Amino acid sequence: MSESSKGSPLAFGQVVIGPPGSGKTTYCHGMQEFMGRIGRKVAVVNLDPANEGMPYSCAVDISELITLSDVMENLKLGPNGGLIYCMEYLEANFDWLQEKLAAFRGHYYLFDCPGQVELYTHHDALKNVFAQLAKWNFRLAAVHLVDSHYCTDPGKFISVLCTSLSTMLHVELPHVNVLSKMDLIEQYGKLAFNLDYYTEVLDLSYLVDHLASDPFFRNYRRLNAKLVEVIEDYSLVSFVPLNVQDKDSMRQVMQAVDKANGCSFGDQEHRSLEALMSAAVGADFHFTSTLAVQEKYVQSQDKTVEEEVMDM
Repeated sequence: MSESSKGSPLAFGQVVIGPPGSGKTTYCHGMQEFMGRIGRKVAVVNLDPANEGMPYSCAVDISELITLSDVMENLKLGPNGGLIYCMEYLEANFDWLQEKLAAFRGHYYLFDCPGQVELYTHHDALKNVFAQLAKWNFRLAAVHLVDSHYCTDPGKFISVLCTSLSTMLHVELPHVNVLSKMDLIEQYGKLAFNLDYYTEVLDLSYLVDHLASDPFFRNYRRLNAKLVEVIEDYSLVSFVPLNVQDKDSMRQVMQAVDKANGCSFGDQEHRSLEALMSAAVGADFHFTSTLAVQEKYVQSQDKTVEEEVMDM
């Protein structure tokens, strides 16, 4: 690959970002396996210098260049400052990254990124790394993972919407927001609204009204209303639900990302995908149904309404 994009073949991929614990590494593992089953050659690039014991097959690992533990020990930095230093060090060593990536021409790339939110909202190091990849003819989409448990708390969900919007505007890549761990959503508590309200980010005034019923948030109604107004004015944020163990859910996310980064969808891959979707699942890849989770939740809501009617 040359410094300029001229003469370089197109390379497609995803930069997987999101706060700590949102499931980025698990997502990369699941997507690597899913894409491998439909015949797509995948190279996972670990850009998180704190990532240890990765479950996926790692093609390029930033720990060969720098690690967070070394930075913290030698420079006496905390974890946040250390991560920023590591990303700036990566930015200063593009030649290392270019050489490592060149060994995987013809692959689809998954970049497993650190979980520090500041790196995606106002710090420029990773943004500059993504821009350099674009100069090398990489066509990337940002996959921003958010833990679905935030849906159970209206205040936290507004915060997530603000963070997602800020990330979209700062990173400057085609963007797919994903609500991860959908198979666990019922364990987090009852949702105030139906699931599509959160994925489609529908009329947020209902969320502000719901918050106003809480004495703690009542004094912040005007602030929440203004935050919601900003989110709705941009009208950019929506989410794709994801259960990484559900093949239909993985297919929907993959196709959303393919549409965002312009990745072509060949006939052979299409046939492989159709065969995978219709075939019985092997014991080594256990799927549950995200749709079933949603249906079950909707049914439980309907039952609650019926019970309320009977009580009246």
